[in-house]
Amino acid sequence: MTVYRKNLATTLLCAAMLVALICGAFYMRPGLAASDAKAAVTIDNYAFGPGTLTVKRGTTVTWTNKDDDVHTVKSDEGPVAFKSQALDTGDSFTVTFDKAGTYQYICSIHPHMQGKIVVQ
Repeated sequence: MTVYRKNLATTLLCAAMLVALICGAFYMRPGLAASDAKAAVTIDNYAFGPGTLTVKRGTTVTWTNKDDDVHTVKSDEGPVAFKSQALDTGDSFTVTFDKAGTYQYICSIHPHMQGKIVVQ
């Protein structure tokens, strides 16, 4: 019985190490482009969540409307301007941020809805 437990413990330890190596190789693979990074903003209850999102240059941000009303995403300031069409419930809008800077944005239908993307 003792030998069986030692073999089982050794097998489980080896399996855990193998999983860690595979995961490490996936996340630290050379050539991983900055544009492979993704982030999300949810539009719900007449608010952008999170209100401020900090990302690395090259990150693609997707806004998804989970509210019952139509909304837009429109930049106020920043190195690059962006503007979505009207987003109905379930619709998404995507922007890839290649330039560092701070991007303030609003819903042009409901200007009290404000958000910010900080690109480092």
